[in-house]
Amino acid sequence: MHPTSRRRFLGDLAGLAGTLWLTSASPAAAARARRKYTLDLVCGAIGVQANQRQAIAWARQAGFESVQPVPQELALLSESDAQELAQTLREARLTWGAAGLPVEFRRDEAAFTRDVAALPALAQALQRAGASRVGTWLSPSHDELTYTANLAQHARRLREVAKILADHGQRLGLEYVGPKTLWSAKRFPFIHTLAETRDLIAAIGQDNVGVVLDSWHWYTAGESEQDLLSLSNRDVVACDLNDAPAGIPVDEQMDSRRELPAATGVIDVATFLRALVTIGYDGPVRAEPFNQPLNDLDDDAAVRATADALRKAFTVAGVL
Repeated sequence: MHPTSRRRFLGDLAGLAGTLWLTSASPAAAARARRKYTLDLVCGAIGVQANQRQAIAWARQAGFESVQPVPQELALLSESDAQELAQTLREARLTWGAAGLPVEFRRDEAAFTRDVAALPALAQALQRAGASRVGTWLSPSHDELTYTANLAQHARRLREVAKILADHGQRLGLEYVGPKTLWSAKRFPFIHTLAETRDLIAAIGQDNVGVVLDSWHWYTAGESEQDLLSLSNRDVVACDLNDAPAGIPVDEQMDSRRELPAATGVIDVATFLRALVTIGYDGPVRAEPFNQPLNDLDDDAAVRATADALRKAFTVAGVL
């Protein structure tokens, strides 16, 4: 056999062997091999007060893979300071997660107009830092606006936001809020399911808008694995991973009383995380437990407890 042909033949055999290994390996091993999403730290979500550099240090110390960027801080950096921060991030072997949207779009027009005027500079700061994801949440009820009127207002305002973010290479994620205790709390229920969120995204009509998924809202909205599998990686901007208190009916769960991932087993985090692997999701997965015992811990203990909980969930799902 000619040497070149032999090398090609052996290469083909190696490729075939790799394919056979992936198809014959356990589902957990295959999931580990295909996971693209990152174990992400958001300090504010766990009661930890930290500036951008401290958040990076906490993330590095606890073994996270990404960290939330804070546009208000990034915008204050000089060019040299921004380059130094980027180097610090690289040395920590971290990437950026998703920033919070610094625009109040749920209240009056004056607040929205004020914040939108400041958004281009903040979006530019994110772009300079190399971050590309921004997320926010949708209030699931309103005292004055009907569903139709509220949808129109959200579509108009968020379209304007999405256009500004797109000019600076940013994607916008929208998080629905699922608990019945919230969407029934005011006169007019609003978006509280994945399907409704996708309707809003269609009404916005900008291709840089997707969803922020949260296992808590997926659970309280009564959704399934198939709902997750109906999405693509491009549809998902960020993900939160949480568990729920045991012994409480789903329709009585309170949004402000959650548990760390895999703490109780009430929420099927394994199915949730495996579905993210299946759709090829490549963004941040972070904890947002709104949990008072966690908030009461010292900062270093809270960061370590959160990292441990996320790793436990990833291990249960077979993706770590």
